Amino acid sequence: MRVVDVPDTARLRAASQAVRRHLVPTPVTRAPLLGRHVSLKLETFQPTGSFKVRGGLAAVTAAHDRQAGRRLVAASAGNHALGIAFAADRIGAEATVVVSENASAAKVSALEHFDVELVRHGSGYDEAEALALRLAEEKGGRFVSPYNDADVIAGQASCAEELLDEIPGLRTIVVPVGGGGLVSGICLATEGTGIRIVGVEPAQAPAMTAVLAAGHGSPITVGATIADGLAGNIEDGSVTIDICRRRGIEMLAVTEDQIRAAICFLAVEHGVVAEGAGAVAVAALHSGLFAADSRPTAVIVTGRNIEPSLLGSILAE
Repeated sequence: MRVVDVPDTARLRAASQAVRRHLVPTPVTRAPLLGRHVSLKLETFQPTGSFKVRGGLAAVTAAHDRQAGRRLVAASAGNHALGIAFAADRIGAEATVVVSENASAAKVSALEHFDVELVRHGSGYDEAEALALRLAEEKGGRFVSPYNDADVIAGQASCAEELLDEIPGLRTIVVPVGGGGLVSGICLATEGTGIRIVGVEPAQAPAMTAVLAAGHGSPITVGATIADGLAGNIEDGSVTIDICRRRGIEMLAVTEDQIRAAICFLAVEHGVVAEGAGAVAVAALHSGLFAADSRPTAVIVTGRNIEPSLLGSILAE
């Protein structure tokens, strides 16, 4: 079992500086149909189409500073790979990214524009991750998990840092959860503020809910979901589990129909393209599963990399 540290203040600061060096803050827009005091944080405007580029930049920068020339190896459903590829291109690092054979064609097509070694393996994220770990060991590279990595988590914390500047009096953050890298970063960045954190998963892949309930690694059977970026088990002993447990985050699960309705809502009401994983937090409010109170609430829309044909079919429903 890999042992990963909780990012300390110095690591959070370094990651924030790395992100600010290459990215501008993503926009926030009001969403009154979801609640009078609700705003959307649009990570869909990132250059790779997803918040994952934050963690990618933080991890690649830190690795390059510590040991320039060492190959980075990552496994991903697509967006983390894009974040690593973007960062490696910007910083001048070598990277290998492993995605499953059934990874989103839109994400794989985007990856092919970067000068990285792209490997396709397995039927899902879990198999891709197993190969990436093996390749990192064989190549003497540094494995960069999309969630169980101190630098990645520190990079994701920059999303909450921006929110604290963008929304005065922020009291609640609703965030999609897969392995927990983003929500862990948000936990750390808002520590001591009293901000309520609500995590949302697809009902077909409630991995974080399972491990928090069990108190330890608790593999689940992952069902078919359009929220492919959140579909997978959580690495045994992942540092994200303890961070989330210590903060006492609340977890909700949304159905496939609710996710599809949220994608449609974002497109029609806000002109925002969102992928399934990116829309699950919106789905919780749009379906009535979660109701915002009278205090400012931020809902993070984490990514836009959806297959055009899938988006078209959802809008036609």
